[in-house]
Amino acid sequence: MRRVLLSTLVAALPAVAMAADAERVVEARKGFFSLVALEFGPLAAMAKGEMPYDADAAKAHAADLVALTKYDPSDLYAPGTSADDVKGTGAKAAIWQDMDTYQKKGMAFFEAVAALEPVAGNGQKELGAAVNKVGATCKSCHDDFRAKN
Repeated sequence: MRRVLLSTLVAALPAVAMAADAERVVEARKGFFSLVALEFGPLAAMAKGEMPYDADAAKAHAADLVALTKYDPSDLYAPGTSADDVKGTGAKAAIWQDMDTYQKKGMAFFEAVAALEPVAGNGQKELGAAVNKVGATCKSCHDDFRAKN
């Protein structure tokens, strides 16, 4: 009896480890996007006039966003980490079903961020136009690949 119980527990360990790994991946993915929001939020607020425009702060936030685009996020998209698999994520399974489209939308975001950086310090009007382009890439991806809360 002990042997059967022990073998059952040992057999279940990989599934438990995989679940823990999936939760860690989701936590890391959410952390990455929290950093994106932390840097993009003030830029959007400046662009909308919700906070005073500050050229130096805008340039710093834009540079930080560019730094985040240098990170290879592929580790954040391990199979089995969608909202269907792990609680606490809004990532739709459609990401893994259409990874090509998801990656194209990610590249559009990276390109919009790259275009934002050189104009972030050029005044509220130029910042606003660039922020709108970045925001549109976010919305496009969220519309297709993020579950509504």
